[in-house]
Amino acid sequence: MNLSTLFRLEEDVHLDKNTLVNLRWIAIIGQLITINVVFFYLELEFPIIISHVVIFFGLISNLFLQFKFKSVQVNEIRALTLLIYDLFQLTVLLYLTGGISNPFIILLIVPTVVSSTFLSKGTTIILGILTLCFLFLLNIFHYPLPGIHENSFTFPKFYLVGLFLAIMIGLIFLSYFGIRFAGEVKKRSSAFNKLQQVIAKEYELENLGGQAAAAAHSLGTPLSTIMVVAKELKNEIGETSKHAKDLDLLISQTRRCGEILKKISQKEIIEDKFMSAVKFEDLLSEILRSFIETSDKDIKLNSAKNKNQINITRSPEMIYGLRNFIGNAVKFSNKKVEVQISSDESKINIIIADDGPGFPEDIIDVLGQPYIKSKEFKSNSGLGVGTFLGKTLLERSGAKLTFSSSIKYGGAVVQISWSTSSLIVNS
Repeated sequence: MNLSTLFRLEEDVHLDKNTLVNLRWIAIIGQLITINVVFFYLELEFPIIISHVVIFFGLISNLFLQFKFKSVQVNEIRALTLLIYDLFQLTVLLYLTGGISNPFIILLIVPTVVSSTFLSKGTTIILGILTLCFLFLLNIFHYPLPGIHENSFTFPKFYLVGLFLAIMIGLIFLSYFGIRFAGEVKKRSSAFNKLQQVIAKEYELENLGGQAAAAAHSLGTPLSTIMVVAKELKNEIGETSKHAKDLDLLISQTRRCGEILKKISQKEIIEDKFMSAVKFEDLLSEILRSFIETSDKDIKLNSAKNKNQINITRSPEMIYGLRNFIGNAVKFSNKKVEVQISSDESKINIIIADDGPGFPEDIIDVLGQPYIKSKEFKSNSGLGVGTFLGKTLLERSGAKLTFSSSIKYGGAVVQISWSTSSLIVNS
C-alpha cells in the first residue's frame, strides 16, 4: 500500500467544521464540569489551576476554529493537527489526575475513532500510534489519583497492565471498525452515484427520440419555405445566372435535411411501439443484435424452452442490466456466448453462459457488491461496479440473480429469474 492510497491523496478528504467544533465543545465543557466537581464538591486534591490553564488553551483554540476559520470544511492536515492537540491536552489532564488509573482514560481513544470514521487510514494510524505512546507513558508517569493514593491505596501493577491492554484492544477494534464502516459507506455512496448517472443517461437517451421527432415536425415548415423561396429565385434569375448552381445546391441540401428529419420521425414511431410493450425474446434479440454486429464471437439466443410469450415493459433499467451481463460475457468469452430464455406460466429464466475463464473463486460469493477485487487479476480493472449496477437495476424490476460456473462451456454463468406476475403487461 503506497502513501497515495494510505492517505487518500487523490481525494479531497476533509472533516466538517461544525462537527469538529461541536465535538470539541462537548469535550471542553465535560472537562470543566468534571475537574470542578471533583475539586470543589468531592474536595479531592489535584493541580486544579494547571488543569484550568490546560482547558483554557483548548477553549481558545476552539473559539478560533469556530469564528476565525472561514471554511466550512477542515482539510485533513488541519484536522490531524487539531486532533493531535486534543489528544495531547487530554493526556496532560490525565497526567495531572492519576494517569491510566483515572476512569476517564477511555476518552483518550476518541480522537483516533473520530479520525477512523471521517479521515484517511494513514491519519488514523498516526493518531493510534500517538495514543498508544501516551497510554504507555501515563501508565508510568502521572500524579496520584485524587482520593485514592492519598489514603495509601495503590492499584496492583497487573491491574494497570490489564487496563492498558484493554484500552489498546478497544482502540484497535474501534479504529478498524470505523475504517471499514467509513470505507463501505464511501464505496456504496460512490456506486449509487454511478447508478443514478446511468439511470439518468438511459432516460435521456430514451427521451432523445421524442425530442428528435418534435424537432423534425417543427423544422419541416421552415425547410419547406426555404425550398419554395429558393425555387422561385432560380426561376427569376434563370439557368444562365452565376448564382444558379448555388441555388441548386441550396435546394438539394434542403431536400436532404427534410429526408433526414423524416427518417428520424419514422424511427421514433417504431421505437415508441417497441418501448410500450415487447416480448422478452424480442428484447433479448434486440440487445444481442448490437453485440453480434460488433463482435466476431459466436453469440446465440436459445429460446426453445420459452413457452410463455408474454409482453413486458421495456425499461431503461432492464435494458442496461441485461446489456451489462451480456456485454461481460462477450468481453471475457473465448469464442462462444449463449443466452438461454425459458419460461412457463409462473416464472421466466434467463441464463447467460460463456466459455471464458469464469468467475474467480475468491469473489464469487460477494459478486454484486461494489469495488471488489480478485487476487487472480493483477490489473485495476474488474472492481465489480458494473456487476453491482446491473444487479441492482435488475433487482429493482423484481429479478433474482445467481452466479456460478458453466458445466457446458466451462466459463461463467449468470442466471436471472423473474416471477411472471411481476413483469407481465397488457398487450
